[in-house]
Amino acid sequence: MSDPVVGLILLGLLFVFLAGGLWIALSLSAVAAFALAFFSNSSVGLNLAVTFWGHSHSWSLTALPLFILMGEILLRSRLSKDMFNGLAPWLGGLPGRLLHVNVLGCAIFAAVSGSSAATAATIGKMSIPELKSRGYPESLILGTLAGSATLGLLIPPSIILIVYGVATEQSIARLFVAGLIPGAMLVGLFSAYVAVRAWMDPTLIPAESIKLNLKEKVWEARGLIPVALLISGVIGAIYTGIASPTDAAALGVLLSILLAVLSGSFTRSDFMDALLSAARTSCMIAFILLGAAFLAVSMGFTGLPRNLASWIGEMGLSPYVLLAVLTIFFIVLGLFLDGISVVVLTTSIIMPMVLAVGIDPIWFGIYLVLVVEMSQITPPVGFNLFVIQGLTGIDILRIAKAALPFFFLLLLAVVLITLFPQIVTYLPDAMSR
Repeated sequence: MSDPVVGLILLGLLFVFLAGGLWIALSLSAVAAFALAFFSNSSVGLNLAVTFWGHSHSWSLTALPLFILMGEILLRSRLSKDMFNGLAPWLGGLPGRLLHVNVLGCAIFAAVSGSSAATAATIGKMSIPELKSRGYPESLILGTLAGSATLGLLIPPSIILIVYGVATEQSIARLFVAGLIPGAMLVGLFSAYVAVRAWMDPTLIPAESIKLNLKEKVWEARGLIPVALLISGVIGAIYTGIASPTDAAALGVLLSILLAVLSGSFTRSDFMDALLSAARTSCMIAFILLGAAFLAVSMGFTGLPRNLASWIGEMGLSPYVLLAVLTIFFIVLGLFLDGISVVVLTTSIIMPMVLAVGIDPIWFGIYLVLVVEMSQITPPVGFNLFVIQGLTGIDILRIAKAALPFFFLLLLAVVLITLFPQIVTYLPDAMSR
C-alpha cells in the first residue's frame, strides 16, 4: 500500500476517534497501535510499554507542572489585582488610555503563568468590569483582552514551548529566550493598534476624570514590584545559565508562594485548590505527550515521516512556500483543536519536512506558537473566546469579531519573523557564544 493511502487511512481514523469524543491521548495511542499492527512488523505492546516508560520520566518535562502551579498560585492571590492597579495610573495618558492595561497586564501575567486561558481569566476578571464602568467600547475591551491573552503561549515560561521542546528534543531554555523579542514585538503591535484606533476616532475613548501626580503614580506602582521580582528571578536565572528551566520553575513556585502569603490573601484552601488544578492540567498534558510520543514511534516504523520528508525534498519547495502552506494548514487545524493538541499531533510529521528544507527548529517553534496563538481567538474552538464568554456571557461570535484585528496582527508577526528571522534567533545565538 502506498504511503499517501496509508497516511490518509491513519488521518481519517484519527478524525473518527476525535469526532467520536475519545480523549486526544487515547486517540493518538489508538492510531499508533493501528499503524504498528497493520503497516509494520514491530510489536504493539512492546513499543507501547517502552515509549510510555521512557517518556514518563523526562527531566525536561518536570518544568511543566511547576510552571503551571506557579500560575495557579498567582491566579488565587491578590498580586494580579495589585499589578492592574499599578499599571493603570501610568497608562492613562497614552492614546487609548486604560485599554493598554489589558495589553501590558496580559504580557506581565503571561510571564508568570505560561497559560493563555489563565491570562485571559485573570486579567479579564479585573479589567472588563472596570473598563465597562468607565465607558470604554465593548469591542476594544474584548478584542484587546482576547488578543493580548495569547501572549501566554509565547512569553516565557510558556507551557506550549515546553511541550514543543519535549516533543522535538529541543532546548527549552533556548526556546524560552527565543520567545522574548517576538513577545515584546507583539505587545508593541497590539498597543500600536489601540493607539491608532484612538487617534483615528478620539470619541471612542472616554476622558480620565482622576489625574495623579508623579508621587501618587509611583506609590500606586508599588504593586508591580513583587511580580517584577518574580519575572526577573525566573527568566534571569534561565538566561544567565544559573539555573535550568526546571530549576527556575522550582524557584518560581517558591517565590510565588512567598509573595502570595505575604500579600495576605492566600490561604491554605487556596493552596490546595492550586495544587489540584495544577495536577489536573499537568496530567492531561503529560498524557497527551505520551500518546504523541507513541504515535511518533509508530510513524518511524511505518516510514511515513522519512518518505514524506524525502518527497518534499525532491519537490524543491523553498522554505517560504512550505511555510505559507503550513500556515494555512495550522490555521485550519486550529479551528477544531486547542494549541497543545495541534503541536503534539503534528510535530512528528511536520519536523522532518521542516528540517529537510533547512529551517531552524528553534525558529520554527516560535513560528508554530504564533500560528497556534491564532487558534486561541478563532471559533469554534478558541479557548480565549470561551474564557471571555464565561466572564461576560456575550455571544462568542461577537467576541471573535472583536478579536479579528488581533488575528491579523498575529499574522503580521508571522510575516515579520519570516522576513527577519533574527527577531527569533538573536538571543538564543547570543546564549551559545
